Amino acid sequence: MSLISKKPLLYTGISKGCYYLIQLMHKITGIKVEHILLCLKKIRLNTTFSELEDNFGMSLSYASKIFLQNVPIISSCLRPFIVQLDDRLIRKNLPIAFRHNYYNVSCIIDCLEIDIQKSSKSLYQASSWSEYKKGNTAKYLISCTPNGLVNYISQGFGGRTSDIAIVENCNFLDGLQPGTVILADRGFKHLEQILHQKGIKLLRPPSVSGGAKLSKAEVRLTKIIASLRIHIERVIRRLREFHMLKQHSVINTNTLRLLDHAVIIACGLINLQDSLIR
Repeated sequence: MSLISKKPLLYTGISKGCYYLIQLMHKITGIKVEHILLCLKKIRLNTTFSELEDNFGMSLSYASKIFLQNVPIISSCLRPFIVQLDDRLIRKNLPIAFRHNYYNVSCIIDCLEIDIQKSSKSLYQASSWSEYKKGNTAKYLISCTPNGLVNYISQGFGGRTSDIAIVENCNFLDGLQPGTVILADRGFKHLEQILHQKGIKLLRPPSVSGGAKLSKAEVRLTKIIASLRIHIERVIRRLREFHMLKQHSVINTNTLRLLDHAVIIACGLINLQDSLIR
């Protein structure tokens, strides 16, 4: 606990300036401080329960029980740090790269995939198989504002689910106002029709069919949009610093039911870290 208080960002993902939140969560939830730190350390460093047993001086089964019981409660405390879209604040804090032609962009979306343990049931194996990652994954829709704050994270879906199906089946679109502009990559091109019905505009790189080449103007536009979309990639990279959400850190079946909560905790904590945009 002394080590964690000296380097909280390394061990828990909470910066020193926000470390008082641990005491605040203890006060609100009644969870012991060491139990909160155990849960955050597990998510941040993907520490094994046998190592947590040694770190916190408790039995392996008790460390596992603490994690399973308390992560949903900690998640409910940190969910409010996942911000709601506010057009006025977005315009006020708009990065320079967006200000000339893309000042009306409200959010950038992408999908986050996390490797999970192969299920013993063939149906679950099939529904979680990701052709893109060539493995079994849980898949999340993530959205951030142009200046890199997470404003939405969906519940988990099987890796087989398409990006469009996730957008249709989560409540992301319910929180968007008509006139909103969303930035996305080519994988969301079939989303345009759905968004058009809701009065929402999709901005994405131009795509070609039949092996045709992009024109010079389309190549230029692709480069500009890619340079703006980099912010969601940087958000995902920061999420991957939580080792439990790292690529190839295969989530076992027992922990899988808490993965949604772990992702919410990580999103809330990265919103409290230093800004992605200087």
